[in-house]
Amino acid sequence: MNTYQAGVRLLPNAVTVLALCAGLSAVNFALHGRFELCIAAAGAAALCDALDGGLARLLDASSRIGQELDSLADLVSFGVAPALVLYIWALQGTRLGWVVALIFAVCMALRLARFNTLIDDEDQPPFAKEFFVGVPAPAAALTAGIPLYLFLHFGPGWWSSPITVGVWALCTAALMVSRIPTLSLKTARVRPRWIAPLLVLVGVAAAILLTAPFLGMALIGIGYLLLIPYTVYRYKWLERHPEAWGVPVRERRAVARAARSARRLGLRPPLRRRVAGRTMAVARGMGGIVRRRSAEDPVEPFDSGPSRPIRPMRPLGGQARRMPSTERRRGLRRR
Repeated sequence: MNTYQAGVRLLPNAVTVLALCAGLSAVNFALHGRFELCIAAAGAAALCDALDGGLARLLDASSRIGQELDSLADLVSFGVAPALVLYIWALQGTRLGWVVALIFAVCMALRLARFNTLIDDEDQPPFAKEFFVGVPAPAAALTAGIPLYLFLHFGPGWWSSPITVGVWALCTAALMVSRIPTLSLKTARVRPRWIAPLLVLVGVAAAILLTAPFLGMALIGIGYLLLIPYTVYRYKWLERHPEAWGVPVRERRAVARAARSARRLGLRPPLRRRVAGRTMAVARGMGGIVRRRSAEDPVEPFDSGPSRPIRPMRPLGGQARRMPSTERRRGLRRR
């Protein structure tokens, strides 16, 4: 039974409201031309967004209103606010600047709506919880601001032109609503031997953020985008290997080594559960004729002499070698 007080249970929702206020404050700072404070407000919103879910699970204070409030806060903080900041900074006064801002905000709303519907989807494979569908909201806001980070660090350049900013915002919006799998850091696991190098990498990132914060945020955003091809490869590999779905993440490397060894030896993988087309009918027909003998089945002796070895069946879909007919052999002899 939950023994927490009502005020303590409201703490996750209070953190979510703080994230919403931080996102709206970024728009206020943009109206006054303080774009460095816009980035600080967006970072505070991302930090609050990362904390409210953990607090809700820790205090056992998850509720339906908290989920809806979190989605609305994400829409404002990572969808509406970045679109308005980019519009005020570089797109204001252009012909299609407001259109780009609207598309970015609408794509963020669609991405969050799809995320909420996939939470209750029971038809997904077991490994789907390790990935997001499309770029998540905080990461999209981070990557959309890369031109602004470069402008604050290096000054004006091709990265701050309205065409570059508009095209980059549209690309980020397309990544949000795409079906590209992206890595979920909530389920990421680190091997023990990689802990020390990762801690050193965290220290280097902290040093860069303290000395050159805007350049550091640009590098983090670019690094996240470079991680997407590996995430897609990992998702496709898990999709092709159902035997690794129930295996813990730290033990999947052994499954991958076994799969590579089987390919080198020329072994065929077992038939999957779902086979389409003519192969399904053939597999069902063979299933009713051929039965694999188990070790417990009794072996009946033959009275007609020693048993001959059973000829192995050819794989389905393979091409059998054509033996020359009698007429063809005779024709060859006549020649």
